[in-house]
Amino acid sequence: MQSDRIRPAPAVVVMGVAGCGKSAVGEALAAALGAVFVEGDRLHPLENVARMASGEPLTDALREGWLDAIGRRIAEPVGDGQSVVAACSALKRSYRERLRGFCQDILFLYLEIDPATAKQRVGSRQGHFMPASLVDSQFATLETPVADENALTLDATRPIADIVADVISLFEPDS
Repeated sequence: MQSDRIRPAPAVVVMGVAGCGKSAVGEALAAALGAVFVEGDRLHPLENVARMASGEPLTDALREGWLDAIGRRIAEPVGDGQSVVAACSALKRSYRERLRGFCQDILFLYLEIDPATAKQRVGSRQGHFMPASLVDSQFATLETPVADENALTLDATRPIADIVADVISLFEPDS
C-alpha cells in the first residue's frame, strides 16, 4: 500500500476484478465512514446479469447504462452533502472517467489481486451471477489506475478490517 496521506473525497469507488472484495471492503468502509453504500452489482440491467451468468463478458457498450446508473447513485447523496462509498469494477480508465462525469471528486481504491486467488474466490461464492470462467476476461479488460487518476492501490488478499483501517488512517491528519 502507498503510504502518503490522501485527501478524503466525498465519493470513494472500491474497484477491481471480480473476487477482489469490492463489496465487502466497500460495505465495511462505508460503515466506518458513516457513508452511503452503493452496491454496483445490484444496478446491472437484467440483460447484463443474464449474459454474465451464461459466461458472456460484457462489452463497453453494455456497461454504459450500468456505469451511468452507478454515477447517478453516487452523485445524488454527494449533492446533498453526504459521503458515498460505491463498489464498482471500474476496470478501464474510460469507465472511471465516465463515473467522474457524474461526480468529479472520486477517490478510487483499487483492490489488487492475482488471477488464481480471484478465480478461487469467485468459484466459492454462493448465489452470485458471475461465474469463475469470466475472471480471465476481467483481467484482460483491466487497466490499472495510474498516478493522475486519484487512486490508491491496496493488496486485496489482506483482511478486510486491515484494508479499511489503512484507508481510514490515510484520511486522518498527521499528528
